[in-house]
Amino acid sequence: MSPTNALLVTSILLGTLCVSTSAQTPAERLASQIPDYRSLPDASPGLKARLEKEGGLSLSPGLYRLGSTLEIDLAKHHGAAIRAPQGGVTLIMDAPGPALRLTGTHQGTADPKSFQPATWNERMPVIEGIEILGADPGADGIELVRVVQPIISQVAVRWCHHAIHLVERNRNIIISECHLFENSGIGIFYDSVNLHQSNISACHISYCREGGVVIRDGNVRNVQISGCDLEGNMPGDATPTAAANILIDVSGTPGDKSHSVAEVSITGCTIQHSGNYSGKAGQPVAPGGANIRFLGKEVYPVDTVSISANVLSDVSVNLDLQYVSDINVSGNVFFAPGPDNILVSHGQRVSLIGNTVNPREFERDGVIRFTDSTDCQLTGGTVHACLAAKGAIELENCAGFLIQGVAFTDCGAGIHLKNTRATSITGCRISRTLPEGFDLSVADDCEDIVVQANTFTGKVTLPATSKKEK
Repeated sequence: MSPTNALLVTSILLGTLCVSTSAQTPAERLASQIPDYRSLPDASPGLKARLEKEGGLSLSPGLYRLGSTLEIDLAKHHGAAIRAPQGGVTLIMDAPGPALRLTGTHQGTADPKSFQPATWNERMPVIEGIEILGADPGADGIELVRVVQPIISQVAVRWCHHAIHLVERNRNIIISECHLFENSGIGIFYDSVNLHQSNISACHISYCREGGVVIRDGNVRNVQISGCDLEGNMPGDATPTAAANILIDVSGTPGDKSHSVAEVSITGCTIQHSGNYSGKAGQPVAPGGANIRFLGKEVYPVDTVSISANVLSDVSVNLDLQYVSDINVSGNVFFAPGPDNILVSHGQRVSLIGNTVNPREFERDGVIRFTDSTDCQLTGGTVHACLAAKGAIELENCAGFLIQGVAFTDCGAGIHLKNTRATSITGCRISRTLPEGFDLSVADDCEDIVVQANTFTGKVTLPATSKKEK
């Protein structure tokens, strides 16, 4: 057995006995798993020489310490592949910057007519079957620049800053079956990038302290996030945060229409932590954190998004939508909010259809609140044991809403409307609200409210101008 492989076996055995903590530096965490990793020679010169000669890398099992970034120039090394066909390959990035940077030349879109002929030679570079560990606080995992049809598959990135960093311009990305765990920055970072057509599937993205999948500014379309587990991608202590397991944020460019995000699908994921299950009893964890958070802007809201068949739990707010339009949220399960389930501000045509809301083993306000929003609907689904005194569903400064066919049970209060107009509440059933609560409260400043064909068992307050039950 080679010294490198012997060290690998030793590190694996020791790794079962050592537990890394967020208080440790990357170097300290690495040392707990791989003693004397710094005694490994710098493998980057040899690997760069191999890249120049072979145009790609097929790596044998072992540890490879990198003192600098492996740069893969796709104009030169057409469609290069970095693979570990036998598994057991760990790259230790012991310097700032990405362990692997793939750079292409594509300046167009996904339209075939926009491709330069030479760019097709760069198509479909592959990174597969490797682990990347960060030893330096500034170490990243993988960076992609002007790349077409890259595939990142069966890759693990741990203890880096950003795990996968997408910059400038890329097209048609596939990231699948990856484990992005305990990185100090972001799991998958769309960093002011021009990127259409990206698929993220069957990945575990966990404990990345600045967010799981983050899209910040840029021009981004056609994002599919499916079948993933996103967990605890925010601070692991009481640090207040705006981080989220999935974050789309274009609010930093308020007057600029060129920075925009649309056409996103989030389907079949578990998205959770950390609000209730971490820390000592009563100690807040990551206050302000969200499972899904969209921060749009008035000149270009985040729009055309489907959020379906997910399980969301255990954060300050499960779903936080600000300046959004044409959002469909259907067939999801929301539980363990701390305290809020769904907050929508400045939303247009947001549809909540057939969702299940239940704090489960916790006592939580669990509110669904719309403010300054128009032409939205809440249809079907169940709302159970949400204890907000102002109402499990609140509308304020809203217009053009449909609330229909929702079943409320054991809530602190039911539906509350304030300064809202042109809204219909039909076919809902509200039962067993708390004695001090209400089933429906419509403030006197509301106008053109239709209330019909509902089943109420508690207090109902309507202004004189409302169209009451028929």
